[in-house]
Amino acid sequence: MRIAQMYARRGPVVSFEFFPPKTDAGYVNLVRTIADLKRLDPSFVSVTWGAGGSTRRKTIDLVTRIEQEIGITAMAHFTCVGSTADELAASLDHMQEVGVENVLALRGDPPRDQSSFRPVPGGFGHADELIAFIKSRWDFCVGGACYPETHPEAPSAEEDLRHCAHKVEVGAEFLITQLFFDNRDFFSFEEKARRAGIRVPIVPGIMPVTSHENIRRMASLCGACIPAPLERRLAAAGDDAERTLEVGIDWATEQCRALLEHGVPGFHFYTLNKSPATRRVYQALFAA
Repeated sequence: MRIAQMYARRGPVVSFEFFPPKTDAGYVNLVRTIADLKRLDPSFVSVTWGAGGSTRRKTIDLVTRIEQEIGITAMAHFTCVGSTADELAASLDHMQEVGVENVLALRGDPPRDQSSFRPVPGGFGHADELIAFIKSRWDFCVGGACYPETHPEAPSAEEDLRHCAHKVEVGAEFLITQLFFDNRDFFSFEEKARRAGIRVPIVPGIMPVTSHENIRRMASLCGACIPAPLERRLAAAGDDAERTLEVGIDWATEQCRALLEHGVPGFHFYTLNKSPATRRVYQALFAA
């Protein structure tokens, strides 16, 4: 099913994000995680592309398996990194042949040996170029990313918003946000986006904290701020992994409840290939 059609219906659309594991054992664990989360009846799941496009074949294979064997609509992330337009076209042809309908089009992060993103000759440098390319030749349902706290490489919030609006103009049918922990950032961004003429669904990306160290690192990479109240709760938990997990689950649940009251179209949970925290947040929100 096309994901844009899901957002057109009433009721929150809940989705989970995974990344292709590097080992056979990781693959087995991921399939177990997805099967565990399937009990929650997610609307769809997504699979990331991997740094530098390194897992593109695994991404397509995993998306296909999720749809055909597990029975959940799946979306493939798709990036500009390390590929020419011809190489991207071959991957898109392959996805179309195996029945993939949904794509999240992203610029992607630079490879680890590069300090900044540099498109390959014959490739694309921005997500809006990739979206326009996909829409020019294929019939995928295409989503894009947006950044409530501004993309860390953007020269300004205004320029970042203009770039986001152009993604929609060239074909993005919904937007999923980068992770954030302060709903005020989301509300402010959404208001500015609507004033800028963006009318597609804007979906909050939620990551329940499971490790203080990991969330600090990830927040610094993507330009997200950890609010002082959350920082204090995590500091109080110290090195106690169970207490940290409880803080993360409680914070994400509070976030989601307020977002539901605001009327968001759904949630996209960044799972880090694990089910317990996401499952508990979901159950706190939707269990009868």
